[in-house]
Amino acid sequence: MERITGVDELLDGALDDPATLAGNLRDLRRTNRWLGGVALTEGAIEALAAHRTELTVLDVGAGGADIPLALIARASARGRSLQVVALDSRAEVLAAAAHANPAVRTTPGLTLQVGDGRSIPYPDRSFDIVHASLVLHHLSEADARAFIAEMGRVARLGIIVNDLSRSRLAWIGAWVMAHTLTRNRFTRHDAPLSVRRAYLPAEAWRLILGAGLVPVQTRYASFRHRYAIAATRAGSPDDVGAGGLP
Repeated sequence: MERITGVDELLDGALDDPATLAGNLRDLRRTNRWLGGVALTEGAIEALAAHRTELTVLDVGAGGADIPLALIARASARGRSLQVVALDSRAEVLAAAAHANPAVRTTPGLTLQVGDGRSIPYPDRSFDIVHASLVLHHLSEADARAFIAEMGRVARLGIIVNDLSRSRLAWIGAWVMAHTLTRNRFTRHDAPLSVRRAYLPAEAWRLILGAGLVPVQTRYASFRHRYAIAATRAGSPDDVGAGGLP
């Protein structure tokens, strides 16, 4: 299946329907929980920082901030201190996130921040890990490389790219789920289109290498419809485990 370009998702356009936007964020939260998005990121964090009992994470393009909430809860259960800044370029998305789940405003360790991932408003190496979930497929190859490089600039230990993998089976699954489990028009339109726009893991590896970082591990969801790649700068400490090609 060829990657489709030049077609925007509804989430890329005007977000002038707060109730529908909040419903879409709830759908994404269920998808991340049921289909492995949270687990992929958690495992990738371990690849970069298993030795750390205290950790700071910047989540770029946070959307509903459901992954940060889940990570904080899981870290707390393990006795790890985790501080997360959830960054999104659109204030209306963060407002909808709070409407969809008020815990994003009240959970200790989670901070919401408006900011553009193409020009992250923090100095170099401000966070241990910089993470992005379901962002990469929205970007052209040139924009994706610049985005990944900016993530790498702000990270001390490394970055995590968590996204969909393009395939006909994944597209069928996304279409069926979007048209049977929800009536949300954003979800129904965007879910299958996101798969068509997605990069294969090997393509994402090349983008990461082109941004000047080195992939060290690729993790896959059960159906291989989704992956998370942990990457570091060249010459990063040897205590980060290396992985094979995707």
